[in-house]
Amino acid sequence: MSDKVLIVDDDVNICRLLEKVMRSNEITSETANSGQEALMKISSGMYDLILMDVTLGDMEGFDVIKKIRADHISTPIIIISGRNEDYDSVYGLSIGADDYITKPFRPMILGAKVKALIRRNRQAMSQHSHAGSTVLTVGQFSYDASSMRFYKGDEELFLSSKEAALLLLFLKNPQQVFNKDVIYDHVWGNSIAVDDNAIMVYINRLRSKVEEDSKKPTHILTVRGLGYRFVP
Repeated sequence: MSDKVLIVDDDVNICRLLEKVMRSNEITSETANSGQEALMKISSGMYDLILMDVTLGDMEGFDVIKKIRADHISTPIIIISGRNEDYDSVYGLSIGADDYITKPFRPMILGAKVKALIRRNRQAMSQHSHAGSTVLTVGQFSYDASSMRFYKGDEELFLSSKEAALLLLFLKNPQQVFNKDVIYDHVWGNSIAVDDNAIMVYINRLRSKVEEDSKKPTHILTVRGLGYRFVP
């Protein structure tokens, strides 16, 4: 079965171009020309990845992403936008997108990123499912591999795919210091270029979910000049 991507853009010509890029990479695609249509399709269909424009006719693409993540749907999302301000890319990552690409984009690079992100997400899901019913418990944190759910005490933590990969790395290696290169490789893979801001964004997002006070973290600590360390 081929990979399946949902293209969300109100520009029919852009949709056609993206469909062509997907076909050239042997990926099946569907399109949605509004935010509401996208949400309806996502709720009733299974997709391996979502390509999301920011400016849609009926709502902001950012709002669509927030709704997707609020519904605990962890499907990878790549934002493709004409906005090239740093704020937009950082904000998009902070609410749950996995990558941010500006228009005009290079079709070959986009195709490679889509395939790499789908592959990376599928590998992570496979590793989780093969872990059996073992529950990994570290301090007050736990991970149930059979259901792929994370908990802090009795409270479930609702995480995006990237946040989950990052927390799992920390849970399996408590007290170990990880530099940014190792985090890149584990969470994004070597085939996707990620800047330092993306790492900081995801660290801060994860802190907001596991810390009592994200501004005074006691679990995910910054080791100045080296990286990050998890203290359960």
